[in-house]
Amino acid sequence: MAEQSLPNPKYILKSAGLGAAARLHNGRDIPLLADFRFTNRSSHVSTTIVTGSIRLFEFVVSAAMGFLIYTLYVVPADGTEDLFFYGATILAGTALQLLFFQIFQLYTIVALASAVKNLHRVWLAWTGVFFVILTIAFFVKAEYDFSRVWLALWYVSGLATLFAARATYAYQVHNWAEDGRLNRRVAVVGGGEACASLIKALETRGDGLIRICGIFDDRADDRVGPYIEGYPKLGNVADLVDFARNTRLDTLIVSLPFIAEDRILQILKQLWVLPVDIRIAAQSSKLRIMPRAYSFIGSVPFLDLYDKPIADWDYVLKWSFDKLFGALALVLAAPVMAVTAIAIKLDSKGPVLFKQKRYGFNNQLIEVYKFRSMYTDQSDTDAAKLVTREDPRVTRVGRFIRKTSLDELPQLFNVLQGSLSLVGPRPHATQAKADDKLYQDAVDGYYARHRVKPGITGWAQICGWRGETDTRDKIQKRIEHDLYYIENWSVFFDLYILMKTPFALLNTKNAY
Repeated sequence: MAEQSLPNPKYILKSAGLGAAARLHNGRDIPLLADFRFTNRSSHVSTTIVTGSIRLFEFVVSAAMGFLIYTLYVVPADGTEDLFFYGATILAGTALQLLFFQIFQLYTIVALASAVKNLHRVWLAWTGVFFVILTIAFFVKAEYDFSRVWLALWYVSGLATLFAARATYAYQVHNWAEDGRLNRRVAVVGGGEACASLIKALETRGDGLIRICGIFDDRADDRVGPYIEGYPKLGNVADLVDFARNTRLDTLIVSLPFIAEDRILQILKQLWVLPVDIRIAAQSSKLRIMPRAYSFIGSVPFLDLYDKPIADWDYVLKWSFDKLFGALALVLAAPVMAVTAIAIKLDSKGPVLFKQKRYGFNNQLIEVYKFRSMYTDQSDTDAAKLVTREDPRVTRVGRFIRKTSLDELPQLFNVLQGSLSLVGPRPHATQAKADDKLYQDAVDGYYARHRVKPGITGWAQICGWRGETDTRDKIQKRIEHDLYYIENWSVFFDLYILMKTPFALLNTKNAY
């Protein structure tokens, strides 16, 4: 029998934008899927990055306090003869601090958000560090080799600094929590008893950072009611794809029994193209695998199917790589860009730059900058017709800059702006076709290339799949290389592609 429970009050209060809006669907009022679209799209703050950054910050600050007091108190009296000894003690002590704070569970989001409640644990952990230092010093007979005043001052000042830092963390974490930026926004696929059991488990045994946005199920409403454990059914799996494109979604949970293999495979075929984590709920399964085979939200087990590519610290590395090398490339390319702009202006009438809408990360439309290579009155902003050899729409300068890819240099502004990466799948125009079919219709899984930010150059380009993609085979090969890049990304892979790109540009066979 379909679950007919009333809406979860906690869900109603937390769901900004939902309100009381409803539509009539098969005689019943259910929340509008559109009410969620374009709402709460503020970026997710990774708890992995938050806790990792705090570990690094506290290590640096505690060590800095030790060295500062050493410089102000010990050096004026005794000089720097014992610098190595003091330095080793400080670094060992701050390393112990990380260990003790981890043991006392002071790096969880709950602990960071509750500064006052956890000050006693901070004190115990920090005191434990100095107890270990003094114990080791006693047994190696080194307790008289360093200043007791220095040790006491480091203890007091370090503790005061940690207390102040913890108060600051709590303030910031509360702000992020109120904005919903710490919550993992989750959609559940599948209804019935399995879904109800999963929701109960997440509410009682989860980590408190899950926000269930709604339920999606392909089954008819007479089998799956409008609400399950108070959370609304927002549509079918096809609606979920649209939902994930237009709002922030972090995780998809498939709540179906393992024996429903065909149905799970059918659902995954539609969902794997999305840039989200995809998990199968395992809490109701009688099959028990080794614990390390599972991932957990709190104590609720899941089997991992797909991970969001380039997430957490990988995202930070990728972002830093793009900004650093993008700015450097722009400086180095500035003279060439200036000469190119002058040549375009002298060759034909019209603006130097050309903007074209293309598909970017998560299939969102972005505007990409290029040097204009066509006559202004013949420009094709949607790329409905691919440029071919001796295309009359292309100017004399345009032919040269297209063959050499100089027309792509303005996309460095897109990199610094954040809509493109230096390396990634090349962004395609909205109406680009192969064999008279739009790319997304010509190739299965085409949208999976949009799970990461597109790039100026990519693995496909340096492997010979640059330029015209007028047939299914060509676009298929490009997509295969794009997906290989996504699954095997690393900073070194990006560096390799950047270094190979100038040599790949020498091959102008398919560049018109």
